[in-house]
Amino acid sequence: MTRIIEPGATLGVLGGGQLGRMFTVAARRLGYRVHVLVPESDTPAGQLADVEIHAAYDDMDAVRHFVDGVDVVTFEFENVPHETTTLAERFVPVRPSGSILATTQNRRNEKRWLGQNGFPLPDFEVVESLEQLKSAVATIGTPAVLKTAAWGYDGKGQSRIDAAHPVEDAWNATGGQTCVLEQFVDFDCELSVVVARGPDNVARTYGPMRNAHVDHILDVSSCPANITKEVSSDARELARSIAESLDVVGVCCVEMFLTQDGKLLVNEIAPRPHNSGHLTIDAHITCQFEQQVRAICGLPLGSAEQRQPAACANLLGDLWLPRTPSWASLLSSDDVKLHLYGKATPRPRRKMGHITALADTPDDALQRVLQARRLLSDA
Repeated sequence: MTRIIEPGATLGVLGGGQLGRMFTVAARRLGYRVHVLVPESDTPAGQLADVEIHAAYDDMDAVRHFVDGVDVVTFEFENVPHETTTLAERFVPVRPSGSILATTQNRRNEKRWLGQNGFPLPDFEVVESLEQLKSAVATIGTPAVLKTAAWGYDGKGQSRIDAAHPVEDAWNATGGQTCVLEQFVDFDCELSVVVARGPDNVARTYGPMRNAHVDHILDVSSCPANITKEVSSDARELARSIAESLDVVGVCCVEMFLTQDGKLLVNEIAPRPHNSGHLTIDAHITCQFEQQVRAICGLPLGSAEQRQPAACANLLGDLWLPRTPSWASLLSSDDVKLHLYGKATPRPRRKMGHITALADTPDDALQRVLQARRLLSDA
């Protein structure tokens, strides 16, 4: 039987971004202390944590010191070296496990794992040279998308290949890294399902959320997703099956394409809370971050029931240019919740916060959150 890590214990987080910040809020509300390990200082999570340790993730002496002070370790982003989680797992539980990171932080490993385990995904080829890329394009066809296998997020390391975007240009943009060439999917919409899963194999699912991206960065999410009950059920079951096959203890998100002919294809797996699940803070009985705390501590999971249709819009640093957003105008809107991440310096494309709107229908919530975001720059 898994030992319950009781309130009052100390939870360790690798990473100091906004996901760690919202995890820390949930953890402290439940009576836990939080330590974060992050290379930078004054991070969104570190501002609220009890202790912020400043060290590189591959500084094994610092990692050992960090682990000595906590009862369990989790993470808020994937790009943590495997050696770091391997060391941590010698002394405390790491949830989700480092082996899951090794699979999901590399697109080549992730897609091979999905294919080997029978999960639906777009056609792909692993390429390690320009010659291999040309051969893969001949096999998969165009349009196609070339993605670096490692260190990619929010559209980084991605290039489209078609008549207007030559193969050579796409390959040169990668710097010669190992890549994955994917079939371009003519999708009806993009969906995501967040799964919380405890060590007792009990799982709760959120969504599907309907997502829209701008320049490869998630822009807005809404839930319910305005899809058929059958597709919604299939998406939740697909995500739950992936979490079970990976033996996730914690929270993970499965991003999917819904094709024009009604098929679900897995795009990516994120073994952590997800941007599309931020609306659960205001719209659900138990949010994704509280579920993460409960799961890694071996506590019973909470209800994932949605109280009201909701939509969430990201606030990027672009909104701060040329002047600070009008917060008073935004907060004059009924049923709109503002979440800022404590980042001092706004930059274009940098996620600075989000807003969530509740309404009687998902479409109304979506219109309300977009209108509220416009108020930030129009006032």
